[in-house]
Amino acid sequence: MGTVGTGTVPGQGLTWSLRGRGPDDVPVPADEGPPGGLPAKQATGHGVRVCVVDSGVELDHPLVGPVESSWVAVKDPESGTVTVEPTDTGDTCGHGTACAGIIRRTAPDCEIHSVRVLGERFSGTGDVLMAGLRWAVEQRFDVVNLSLSTTRSRFAAELHGLADQAYFGRTVIVASAHNTPVESFPWRFASVISVGSHQEDDELHLYNPEPPVEFFGPGQNVSVPWLGGTTIRTTGNSFATPYVAGLCARVLSGHPRMTAFQLKNALYLSAANVHADPRPSTAAGDTRDDSEN
Repeated sequence: MGTVGTGTVPGQGLTWSLRGRGPDDVPVPADEGPPGGLPAKQATGHGVRVCVVDSGVELDHPLVGPVESSWVAVKDPESGTVTVEPTDTGDTCGHGTACAGIIRRTAPDCEIHSVRVLGERFSGTGDVLMAGLRWAVEQRFDVVNLSLSTTRSRFAAELHGLADQAYFGRTVIVASAHNTPVESFPWRFASVISVGSHQEDDELHLYNPEPPVEFFGPGQNVSVPWLGGTTIRTTGNSFATPYVAGLCARVLSGHPRMTAFQLKNALYLSAANVHADPRPSTAAGDTRDDSEN
């Protein structure tokens, strides 16, 4: 969350956001072109359940539309136990509403569900985040938008296991890279779809040939819904992530049997900077020498 930083760590090749470069600056050859125009233009997210794990969602915002269910992760102050309960309190700080609105704009017919794990002023704890995310994975939502991360390494192993559980259970976690070059989770895990932001005006996504961030979406100076039925302009990887989550919903509405790794490949092949390699390829074992001995 917040303002995007420089985006790179010198000497490490890690990219958090794409500043000063566009699709033509990071061309990637592919073995084949995008299949069937993925993500499908005609697909609108119908039948796909997307869960926004964030600060809640304003329930009557005109740019968000219907919220199918709204939940909150609550920590008992005495026992420390965290439970997920129904709520009608909406959004505490606007961040979740912004993410939900971008998903709605990208995949207008998807189902949006909300789990609140942040309080006012973007406050939150790792155990509450874990409980909310675990609940979302256990509900087997098709897509989970997580425009959050934790720098607490003590949660890394549990988050890694949860991300793998989601991956094998066909729940796609779309996770935002941190806005500054620090170690945080779960976006660093290969089992999630990790997202940073680019500065292109067009709504398109790019593949990053230098992971761990795998994709870039529009997230710099973008218009997003905010509290009180309003909109604001803001910047951050948080707002590129729901765009990619919305693309996932569109792809899954047209191809509901896709697994997580198939979906990731579809995003790769349909990225604006990925182009079919015109050179013919020869499969291993097919090469032969027809000349006479």
